[in-house]
Amino acid sequence: MSAVRTVLGDLPAERLGVCDAHDHLFFGTPLLPGQELRSVAAARAELAAFRAQGGSAVVQWTPYGLGRRAADLQPLSRESGVHVVAATGLHQEVHYDEATLAELRRGLAEVFVAELTEGIGTSGVRAGIVKVAGGFHALDAHARWTMTAAAEAHHTTGAPVAVHLELGTGALDVLDLLCGELGVPPDRVILGHLNRSPDAVVHRQAAEAGCWLAFDGPSRAHHATDWCMPDAVRTLADAGFGDRLLLGGDTTTAAARSVDGGPGMPYLLRRVRPRLALAVGEELVARILTENPGRAFGVDWR
Repeated sequence: MSAVRTVLGDLPAERLGVCDAHDHLFFGTPLLPGQELRSVAAARAELAAFRAQGGSAVVQWTPYGLGRRAADLQPLSRESGVHVVAATGLHQEVHYDEATLAELRRGLAEVFVAELTEGIGTSGVRAGIVKVAGGFHALDAHARWTMTAAAEAHHTTGAPVAVHLELGTGALDVLDLLCGELGVPPDRVILGHLNRSPDAVVHRQAAEAGCWLAFDGPSRAHHATDWCMPDAVRTLADAGFGDRLLLGGDTTTAAARSVDGGPGMPYLLRRVRPRLALAVGEELVARILTENPGRAFGVDWR
């Protein structure tokens, strides 16, 4: 039976509910000094605000070494009543020091598999996705290394592979590698940040390949393309790909949280949902928020 691996255990995919398919409760990187998502109280408030808008599930794409706070995810999920999915995986090379990368070179796929099947550290929390990242219109050696490990982890466990596309670019190169060379089924691949590069031709080619297309935001850093997102979603829906779409908030800085004056997690349901309903109708938006995430993240775990 297809199940989503949440921090509280495996959940039948059809019970996932309204899902923020790409977000962060905790996140920290040297690239964003002073904007780390570290506060448990703030994470609790964000989940409560999301829940108040009708939210049921959040998929945290924070990978290895970037402040996942896995031990805090279980109590937060219980307290809020929101299902939470944790991630293993590795971000771009610039987010890590050389000592961390050197240690992981001894067996990256094994780390991913262990975190998917046994748990992250001593937390007992099992990851439900593998998150990796491409580069700007290219895949460097680090991306190929991490995606190769992600593919191995997928073949061992069945886990979905979620991909950060730098500024929304490189989607087809990612699919060539993951699905072409490495044999990951396209319906196990989730491409993130496609709204940041609103290329309708590339979006359609990715959808035709059979992968999942995640549109996430809003974001102060990427606001220039936020207004394109409803049109991009409508174009794909009109072409028959409404069943391949996902929506997320992608809160990556403290200032972006709703409790600190930003849009935060609730904005996805408070403003993005009704705006998209004007473009594609309420029925399709409901499916994008519920049925699609259940199918994207639901796995027959091995």
